[in-house]
Parts: sequence; structure tokens; C-alpha cells
Amino acid sequence: MNIQKTLAYHIKKAFLSLFNLELETVEFQATRKEFEGDITVVTFSMLRVVKMNPAQLGEDLGNYLVKNLDEVKSFNVVKGFLNIVIADVFFLNFFNTIKDDDKFGFVETDPNGKAIMVEYSSPNTNKPLHLGHIRNNLLGYSVAEILKAAGNKVYKTQIINDRGIHICKSMLAYKKFGHGETPEGSGLKGDKLVGNYYVKFDQEYKKEIQTLVEDGFSIDGAKTLAPILFEAQDMLLKWEAGDEATVALWKTMNQWVYEGFDITYKNLGVDFDALYYESDTYLLGKEFVAEGLKTGVFFKKEDGSVWCDLTEDGLDEKIVLRSDGTAVYMTQDIGTAIQRIKDYPDVGGMVYTVGNEQDYHFKVLFLILKKLGFDWAKNLFHLSYGMVDLPSGKMKSREGTVVDADDLIIEMAKTAKEISQDLGKLEEYNEAEKQTIYNTIGLGALKYFILKVDPKKRILFDPEASVDFQGNTGPFIQYTYARIQAILRKANFDIAIKVDAITLHKKEKELIKQLQLFPELIQNAAKNHSPALIANYTYDLVKGFNSFYQSVSILGAEKDSEKIFRVQVSQVVSNTIKNALSLLGINVPERM
Repeated sequence: MNIQKTLAYHIKKAFLSLFNLELETVEFQATRKEFEGDITVVTFSMLRVVKMNPAQLGEDLGNYLVKNLDEVKSFNVVKGFLNIVIADVFFLNFFNTIKDDDKFGFVETDPNGKAIMVEYSSPNTNKPLHLGHIRNNLLGYSVAEILKAAGNKVYKTQIINDRGIHICKSMLAYKKFGHGETPEGSGLKGDKLVGNYYVKFDQEYKKEIQTLVEDGFSIDGAKTLAPILFEAQDMLLKWEAGDEATVALWKTMNQWVYEGFDITYKNLGVDFDALYYESDTYLLGKEFVAEGLKTGVFFKKEDGSVWCDLTEDGLDEKIVLRSDGTAVYMTQDIGTAIQRIKDYPDVGGMVYTVGNEQDYHFKVLFLILKKLGFDWAKNLFHLSYGMVDLPSGKMKSREGTVVDADDLIIEMAKTAKEISQDLGKLEEYNEAEKQTIYNTIGLGALKYFILKVDPKKRILFDPEASVDFQGNTGPFIQYTYARIQAILRKANFDIAIKVDAITLHKKEKELIKQLQLFPELIQNAAKNHSPALIANYTYDLVKGFNSFYQSVSILGAEKDSEKIFRVQVSQVVSNTIKNALSLLGINVPERM
């Protein structure tokens, strides 16, 4: 039962009964800490309907609610703010409806409803995943899980960028300098090995530029005339022409990368339901361009290139086909979107997790798809996010200065180990148990630090601060969960008994009020595509529990009914923490 809806219904009835007037909306806010009350009604907005003193209006409404609504115990009025004290029985009744629900707040998926496809990761196959990819993966995966918890059917997907000049650069460097090196022989993950040759290409390219400059060419001229760049461009032409040796090398090196990616995804705890490859999709969309030409969505310029005029929509003209008939990225993305709906006919919308440097691209893409007449195009969303920076500065893949995702995951576990050892938190565990907990803490710290921030904001990532066991961090929340598990293990009595006749402590009531927010919070997080809402709710819940833990005796309560109830509350809080963190892809340790 939603107390706001109940109160709003009866306040509207009060207006009819007391003043013979209809009230459309009721404004609520949290009661300020210095006043008694569980929820506050703002009477000032009602003065447009009834002309009277706001304090007197509050008194009249308060008396009506106490007389006509069992849930209202008492009230007080402060300068037109009606502070309502809700009876304990309301909170007890609510708690007893959720205490045995392991998935409280989650909505069952409608098997007949429209699905949402969430795209994330979408890396290039010329380098390993790095810190920027981590934010992308964590955001996309978390939003997919939140959408599922809100009752949606969800498909997770990515499009792997496995073709183009950047791929040929690493292939060419391997061909020239690799000497048959393999991941097995080198002891490197395949994506790292290929990434090394991408860096090698850039090193050789810069050497050739320097030589050309020394021979009298300008920097700009040297950049376009470097022989190794011509070789890479020639390799791309060979690949597009289906040259057997080039395609064979491409397949071999891409497979190394895929296997490397799979290990990183597993370590990061993300997965996919469907994979798309740019090598399969780059020609898609051309037929829809031809169709759009017939219907007037696109127009052809004198050189034969095809464009979409979006100036009336506040944008500019966008090319969708070059004059030589070749596709551009926009053409591919149009075709890929349409292909996905063909592959998954139950999809009614898509979420694209891509950095904010592509904001304009997605405005154009979504608008073109709408103009082409696709009904589902109105349900497309660009989950735009800011970059992740490190104290050392901006990352550059081609120079080898990126923070490798695998290395970062390992480093986070090491940081968790160092801080845990300093605090002496895991002294009673064996080495294998400790390492498992270090990994859980380190990865939880990384995920929470990134996901607690609004996606649109840029992040300065501080590994050590993220593993702090105090404050708004993953380890602080995980530690509270583990503390509750210790309480539950010590509760050697039956906690399944229904408790419905006790006087609630203020801290118990605050915790239950916090739990009441969870279902609506999931819906809001899904609507706003924001894991940050889940993260910060969880932190507030944990703070509330710790305040409760410090204010009352749980296992040492005087009455059995109080002891049972407090353990039940602890159990529901821990289950909600676990479920909330699962939406962020974060695991919880049972002991810590």
C-alpha cells in the first residue's frame, strides 16, 4: 500500500466533505528532522482552491485524517506544513507483506510484452579493453539489469568493430614484425598481443614521418606520405576485395582478440545475448537508402552522393552514401538497427551505450529512422556518458598509454588486499578465501565508484579512494551486508513468526520507510537509465541500517517479539542490499 496515494485520496475526500470543493493534486515532502512526523502535506498550493489561513487548513485536514483514517495516528502543523504521524500498524502491515519476498521491488517480466535491446561494449578488435570500455560495459550491463527488474524483457548485445583501417594497422604490423608470434607462445592474451602490434604500427609510422620531415617534407605532408600508411590502406582494399591471405590473417588475429575479450568480460561479470560484427553489417542499410530516395527521405547531390536534409529539424545535412556508392557509418547503423528488429521481432526499443562524443550521431540516426517510418524508432535512447580520467591524464590507445581493463581488475584486488590487511579485517580466513574476498571487494569497489556517478558526468577515477571501507563506497556497503549475515548466523531462534503488535523504534520505522521506496526507485532508475539512483539509494539504506544497529540492541532485545522483528528487518535490509547491488553487477561476500 502506498501511503501517499492513501493520504491523497482521503485529503481529496476531506475537501469535498469540509468545503464542498474538488482538489486535483496533493503535494507531499519528507518531514524535516526537527519536527515529529513521517510525511508532510504542503497546504500552500491548496490555497488556490480554498481561501483560508494555511495553518487552519492544516488543522482541519489533520483532524479529518485522524478521525477517518486508521493509518494516521496524530499530526502537527508548522506554518502551513501538515506533519502526519503514521501509526505503527501501517508499517508493520507493510513489512509483513514483504519480509518473505526474496525479490521485493522486482517486477516479473511480461512474456508477451515488447522487449528492449541494450547495446554496450562494442570494441575495436585491434586492442584490449581499457578503462573507458569498463565504464561502457558497467553502464550498459547495469541498465539492462535494471530494465529487467522493472519488468521488461531485455536482450543484451554489442556490435564488434572488426574491420577498417585501424584493424589493418595492427594486422600489417604483425605481418611485418610478428615473426609468427602467437598468444600461446608469447604467454599473452590474444587481445593484448594484437594491441601491442597496433602500438608497434604507430611507432613505425612516427619513425617514417620523422624521416620524411628530415628529407624536407612538412609534418602534414609526411603524415599522408608515410609508406607504412599506404601499405595499411592497400591491405584494407585487399580485405574488402576478399584477398585470401589477408582475410585468413584477419580471421586469425580477430579470433585471438575475441578469446581475449571473453576472458575480460567473464572477469568483469558482464555477458551478451547477441553479437553483431561490423564485417557483416557494414553494407546493411544501402537498400533502405534506396527506398528512402524513392519516398523523399533522402536526396541525391550532383556528384551522386546521397544525403538527408535535417535542417528543418534543427540539424544539418547528413551524408548516408558516398558518391562512389560506398556506405558510411550512418548507413551501417541504419541497417543494423533494422536488422536487429528483424532478428528479434519482439523488440520495441533500443538503448545505445556510447560515449558523449557521439551525441550528434545518435540524434541524426534516431531522426532518420523515424523519417523512414519505423514505429519503434520513437523508443530509441542514447545512453550517453562522460569519459573516465585518471590522475595521470588522458589515455591514448595507439601510444599504449591506456589503462588495460584486465590489469585494472587485478590492481583493484591488490588494493583491496592492502587496505584489508592494514585494517586486519580478514585475519581468520585462509589464503584462498582471502583472495576470493579481495577480488569481490576490488571489483565491487571499481563498479560502485563508476556507477554511483550520473552517467553524463566525467569521472576522475581514484582506485585507492574507491576501496575505502568508509563513506559512499562499494566496500562500505559490502561490509555492512557481511555484518548483517553475522547477525543472522547468530540468531538461533525461529524468525519466521509474524510480528504485528509491537511499538516501533524510530530507527525501525525509518528503515521500513526506506524499504518502501525500493520498488518505485527501480522504476525511476529504469525510466532514467540511471544506475546512480540504485547506487545512492543503497548507500542511504546502509547508512540507515548502521544508525539502527548503533541505536538498538538486535539480538539482546528484552522482548522476544522485538528480537525476532529486528532480525527480520535486518534480513530484509540485507536482501535488498544484495538485490540492489546485483543490479549494478556487484557481488556481496557472506563474510568479511
